[in-house]
Amino acid sequence: MLTIWILLAVTAVLVLWAAVVYNKLVGLRNRSDNAWSDIDVQLKRRHDLVGNLVDAVEGYAGHERETLQAVVEARQAASGAAAQGDAAAAGMAEALLGRRLGSLFAVVEDYPDLKANENFLDLQRQLGQLEDALQQARRYYNAVVRDLNTRIQSLPDVLIARAAGFTERAFFELDDPGEAAVPVVGGARA
Repeated sequence: MLTIWILLAVTAVLVLWAAVVYNKLVGLRNRSDNAWSDIDVQLKRRHDLVGNLVDAVEGYAGHERETLQAVVEARQAASGAAAQGDAAAAGMAEALLGRRLGSLFAVVEDYPDLKANENFLDLQRQLGQLEDALQQARRYYNAVVRDLNTRIQSLPDVLIARAAGFTERAFFELDDPGEAAVPVVGGARA
């Protein structure tokens, strides 16, 4: 009789442990989904702002069609990658967009009237603030993904994670840390 009670107690402890591990994994998965949603919102705002910047530059430097088109195409690719929810693909697309924006701001250097335009300066300031917010959202997302991946890969949690179908998430990374910097025009920080 005592053996049955011991077996029941051990079984209850194991079931309770499995429930606790499962609930922690669900919490981390939900936090990572929420963190990605925050990044997605920031990326959509960034893509809208880039469109406005292209329009502003186009009014002054319309003949720089190749540079403007490259930015527009990179923006479209980044929007598509972000919409898929694939952090790795979004990171690569955003890195390309960052490089194209750098080219756009290099072109702006040749247009003093544009650099002094209030609308352009306001857009550049907004982009700088948005890049800071995006960087914070990226750091938070990556921290949550790190915690989720660690639990999924570690014993004994891996036993519950694999049985319940939890999978590792990709980090949202930029190829070059310098791409996270705010674009600068005219030697001043936006």
